Amino acid sequence: MSGLDQPKPFVPLSIAVLTISDTRDIAEDKSGALLKERIESAGHKLTVRALVKDDVKSIRAKVKGWIKDKKIDVVITTGGTGFTGRDVTPEAVRPLFEKEIEGFSTVFHMISFAKVGTSTIQSRACAGLSHGTYIFCLPGSPGACKDAWNDILKWQLDNRHRPCNFVEIMPRLEEHRRTG
Repeated sequence: MSGLDQPKPFVPLSIAVLTISDTRDIAEDKSGALLKERIESAGHKLTVRALVKDDVKSIRAKVKGWIKDKKIDVVITTGGTGFTGRDVTPEAVRPLFEKEIEGFSTVFHMISFAKVGTSTIQSRACAGLSHGTYIFCLPGSPGACKDAWNDILKWQLDNRHRPCNFVEIMPRLEEHRRTG
């Protein structure tokens, strides 16, 4: 059964949030602000928050730098997952994935379908792992970010969530790189 193992102590994660937009700045970034609020109210640490334009090189460089930063456990991007010519987040980030978390997209679309119906197919939300860092690429709408956080990430980024969660396997994510 799904739920929280309340007696277990909470393990806060360090999370970076990247907004991808050609039309907003940090002051106008409702989705990034929503994620910041949810991350902090859950007890995690917002390590850094930034905004870049819809440009493959800029997005990839920022995410790659955060993957290399061992103080960052999770990267969440918002924006650029649609179909317009400027929506390039999956193209920028997927090449960095060592493993894709296909189930994230599936569950995200199930949740989204219940709220926006078939319009969910216009999102290319995705997630993966790279060098021990979780990466989640969310749509740019505050509603989609709220759904992804409240219904997926809040639980999977909480070490007390049962029957399993992403936090408890973090020590094993890099075991293939260890010699011995």
